[in-house]
Amino acid sequence: MDLGLRDTVAFIAGASRGIGLAIARAFLSEGARVIITGRDGKRLKKASSILTAKIDAKHLISLQGDMTDPKDIQRAIDKTVSTFGGIDHVVANVGSGAGREGWDLDPEDWELSLKTNLTGGMILATKVLPRLTARGGSITFISSIAGCESMNAPVTYSAAKAALQSAMKNLSRRVGSKGVRVNAVAPGNVHLPGGSWARLLAKRKKFYEEYVKSEVPMQRFGRPEEIADAVIFLASERAQFITGVCLVVDGGQTRSF
Repeated sequence: MDLGLRDTVAFIAGASRGIGLAIARAFLSEGARVIITGRDGKRLKKASSILTAKIDAKHLISLQGDMTDPKDIQRAIDKTVSTFGGIDHVVANVGSGAGREGWDLDPEDWELSLKTNLTGGMILATKVLPRLTARGGSITFISSIAGCESMNAPVTYSAAKAALQSAMKNLSRRVGSKGVRVNAVAPGNVHLPGGSWARLLAKRKKFYEEYVKSEVPMQRFGRPEEIADAVIFLASERAQFITGVCLVVDGGQTRSF
């Protein structure tokens, strides 16, 4: 199936590993030109090597930066436009599930989680929208099923992701008439090397394997590539009448309608 992404420009925040890296690979496989960002320069360099192993290196640029910092965001957008001439699709893979457990939380706990999981992605959207409204395009936020219903995740993280989904829905209504579609993807339990699930399994493998079997109808972890498939579909020409949607990709774990 031709997704109509060839020669488009995709800006992917947080693409040095895991889900972001898989999204970058998926766009490149469709013939898009891609910029990837990440805070860790060494990890970003490794990701670039992986991605350019089978494609023309001119289709990819990488830029180290913090995609919750407005200055770094603007610098990355300017670099993309100066290199590729514009931006068509933005993937805001900005966030972290790290956070203190329990309810006795400090203002700093809330501020950090909101900056990482809500305001960073929304600042990116705000700064890139003038580029998108000039030519049409899409924004896809990476959320979490923790933002869809109550589950065993840090309350600050869950609240921030729920707020992100609300902001996404509101934003989609404001820019739809300008030719920009705004959606989100909410992954479930995704296993990747070096990720949080890998660390948990290293400590209590049997316990967490049983947890997934009991909580996830498909009885397995998701793969980064499966999240990437959902993202590029939402960005593609096949999803031209889809906006304001949070697509849950969790193997059936969530129970709400």
